[in-house]
Amino acid sequence: MTILTNQRLTTVTKSSIVRDALLGLMASVGVGLLSSLVFVLVVLLFSNEALADLNDEQPVPNEVGFSDVQQGSLLFKTQASGVFHIAPTVDTKVNMTVTGMLLRSRVSQTFTNPDNHWVEGIYVFPLPENAAVDHMRMVIGERVVIGEIKERSTAKKLYAKAKREGKKAALIEQERPNVFTNSVANIGPNESITIEIEYQQTLTYQQRQGVGQFELRFPMTLTPRYIPGKPAEPAEQLESVNTFQGNGWALNTDVVSDASRISPPHHANDSATNPVSLTIDLNAGFPINEISSPYHDIHTTYEDEGHSVITLAEGVAPADRDFSLVWSIDSGYAPKAALFNETIDGELYHLIMVMPPTDGISGSQHMPREVVYIIDTSGSMGGQSIAQAKAALTFALQRLRTIDTFNVIQFNSDVSSVFESALPATAGNLRTALKYVDSLYATGGTEMLPALSRALMGNHEGAMVRQLIFLTDGSVGNEDQLFSLIEQELGNSRLFTIGIGAAPNSFFMTKAAQFGRGTFTYIGNAAEVTTKMNDLFTKLETPVMTNLTLRWPQHLQAEVWPKRLPDLYLGEPLILSAKTQPAAGDVVIEGERLNTRWQLNMPLTKSDASKEASGVGSLWARRKIDSLMDAIHEGADKNDIKAAVVNVALQHHLVSKFTSLVAVDKAPLRPNGAPVNSQAVANKIPHGSTMTSHGNVVGSFANTASAAPVKIIIGLLLLTFSLAAGWRLNRQEARYA
Repeated sequence: MTILTNQRLTTVTKSSIVRDALLGLMASVGVGLLSSLVFVLVVLLFSNEALADLNDEQPVPNEVGFSDVQQGSLLFKTQASGVFHIAPTVDTKVNMTVTGMLLRSRVSQTFTNPDNHWVEGIYVFPLPENAAVDHMRMVIGERVVIGEIKERSTAKKLYAKAKREGKKAALIEQERPNVFTNSVANIGPNESITIEIEYQQTLTYQQRQGVGQFELRFPMTLTPRYIPGKPAEPAEQLESVNTFQGNGWALNTDVVSDASRISPPHHANDSATNPVSLTIDLNAGFPINEISSPYHDIHTTYEDEGHSVITLAEGVAPADRDFSLVWSIDSGYAPKAALFNETIDGELYHLIMVMPPTDGISGSQHMPREVVYIIDTSGSMGGQSIAQAKAALTFALQRLRTIDTFNVIQFNSDVSSVFESALPATAGNLRTALKYVDSLYATGGTEMLPALSRALMGNHEGAMVRQLIFLTDGSVGNEDQLFSLIEQELGNSRLFTIGIGAAPNSFFMTKAAQFGRGTFTYIGNAAEVTTKMNDLFTKLETPVMTNLTLRWPQHLQAEVWPKRLPDLYLGEPLILSAKTQPAAGDVVIEGERLNTRWQLNMPLTKSDASKEASGVGSLWARRKIDSLMDAIHEGADKNDIKAAVVNVALQHHLVSKFTSLVAVDKAPLRPNGAPVNSQAVANKIPHGSTMTSHGNVVGSFANTASAAPVKIIIGLLLLTFSLAAGWRLNRQEARYA
């Protein structure tokens, strides 16, 4: 019998004893009541058993021969035949070219089929949250097929048709701005196919104590997401068996409608599965003081001043943590402003970066603050992540001053706080809070919504600055629900996110900080806690640049993203994308700090800060798409937003939530009638995590989930036995009546 578990679609054979017992109870107590009860009970009882069957470590008959299976290989059982097959592997090569603050990257994913059957490889993988994906090529031997941008539904139909006809095809879909799915159809026995993806992005730039520092991050794996919400009704679950679209371990819920598409299996083996190699051609445009990678060993070749080539010291690395490259420049070369232009079809696209001045800012200029710290203690934070989070929170508490008030909120499956409300940062209150933090440990689910709701409830009007400091890996699937909450309830608070762990959900962290009018800080290991927390709190304790505005030359129409300019914190630049008609004149940028006005005039063309650069139009389009999607949380009509996003994405050849890249080879190669097995490719468990997988795939209940399934099983068993006992008692009473 094929059933749909509450977390995974799989095949389960029930024993006749259990079946007969349950059917007997149903007949005795009433089909209407117990049919739903029994369905849920069987689902919960057999979900883990089914997954164990899926990853049985004992020798099993399979069409490739069990002796051919390598240590750590990922196996999948087909529903039709029940036989095991080895999943395709992915070898990733990344080539990046940096020019100033712009990055162009080519990611080549080579799918290799070690099986003797035709397969479809499906790989859910991360990219930077601000990546503008605009090109895709499918390489089959000497043949190259160029991908075309289509509306998502059209692209899926073209791909499905090619798959049925035995043609090789590739499909790139966006699940989140930082999560993509690469599907490759009809990979032949022992064959390899390479899919090349290209994207453009801007780099992160900050000034710390007069030193300019650039950073690029390339994510390599996904931390398994916690999926909240109510599962579909049993009848709907059974009905959806034939239309199930995702390849993840999670089922869609009323809160996360695409959970099955963002929950890929994870491989816990320590070997270098799905290896990644990186080459970075760095043209900074000015002398570089230092190049470093905090989480990987690198080899640097210095070509000439400002030009270097960086590779991984070992050649390849396991895809179990984000890659980060940081380079600093001399203060004399730190840019105060930069303008990149690109002309497309008679329209001029601009990327503007402005660094506000630090003149007149004193370290003694402090205002009293109410600070609420929110710490994630869910299961996905186990291992190094919870240690980093507690160290960061301890540092933050010790930084408080007596004029501040504070509270600490922790959450997993439940929410609690050290105090009922914010209290003054006295020595006694700080000792209580530090003891509370020291006692925290990682367990349970990631119920983030109640924690954020509690923190945001404290909004008040007054002179005191209210700051929320949120420490988490962001491993949730209900990002949209959380963004809407922040947008609606932020009030006078400001939300600052601190990403913890080897592979945090940077899209959630960045976007939550944007909606919260704060900033995002990433801490990848314990050695960074002091430096990065010190930088963050220097920002939080320093007056902010507010009321930023733009003025363009008279009669010049400009479309600028983001529309609402953010507050600026010490050392952070203002980065804008704009589209105008070619025109002479200046764009005037104004702001206010400590009731003092600041102004900068920047010529639109032919200035020392102006450079011609390709890809600026794509970056503008990506920012427009992001802003359009943000409007949904402000109440905009979803159909109108979809139409606008599709229009921009098709015009600029970009992958988005509603558009995809598809490539189809012309000639069918799979023999007519030969079956094709759809098989997911596993991600690596993030480095330093205590999360474990069942066999080679994360269990049917995500490791961020709580022990609730066990409690539900026990409760349902007790209820079943109670009903049965009541039925027997009624029968006995009737017999003696």
